[in-house]
Amino acid sequence: MEMNLQPLAPVSRASSRRFADGDRIVSYLVRGGGSDFVRHDLHAAEDADFRPEGAVLCRWVHVFKPKPKEENPDRLLKLTAETLFLTLADPANEPNPVNTPLLQFLALLLERKRRLRPRGQSADGERNLFEHAGTHQIYEVPTGELDPEFFVKIREQLGVLVGGTGAAAASAANPPAGAG
Repeated sequence: MEMNLQPLAPVSRASSRRFADGDRIVSYLVRGGGSDFVRHDLHAAEDADFRPEGAVLCRWVHVFKPKPKEENPDRLLKLTAETLFLTLADPANEPNPVNTPLLQFLALLLERKRRLRPRGQSADGERNLFEHAGTHQIYEVPTGELDPEFFVKIREQLGVLVGGTGAAAASAANPPAGAG
C-alpha cells in the first residue's frame, strides 16, 4: 500500500510559528474527508488544544532537525507501510501506547515481506527485536499476542489505513481462520 503524504512542515499547523532545530514536534497522520491522508505538524506545547479534522491514524513526537539540502523531496512524499513503521519505531521518537498495536501489526507485515528480520527479544522479554533489511538498524517493538482481540483493538486504525469502514474494515482486521 502506498499513499502520498506531505513532508514535515516548516511551520506549526496550529500557530504558523517556524520550527527551530531541537524543537519537540508532534505529528499526526489523519485521514481527511475523502481518501486523502494529511500530516499535521505542530509544536509539542500546542498539542493539548489541537483537534485535527478527520480520523487520526497515528501520532508521534520527535525532535525537529532541519533537512539537509541534498535530500530528495520526491522520495519523502511516498509513504509506505515500511516508512510508517520506521517513523513510528524510530528510537528518537517517544513511545506512544496508542501506536503500539499498529506498530506490532506493521512489524508482522514487514517481517512477512522480508523487510524486517526477527532478532530475538530484549533482556526483559517485553520487546521483540527486529533488524531492518535495508539499514541493518535494530528496532524494538513491544511484545503482544496477535489474536482476534488484537485485531478488534486496531480495527479503527486498520480501517483508516486501508480506506475501509464498517464491514470492509472488519474483514481487513479479522483474517480468516487458519491464516497467519
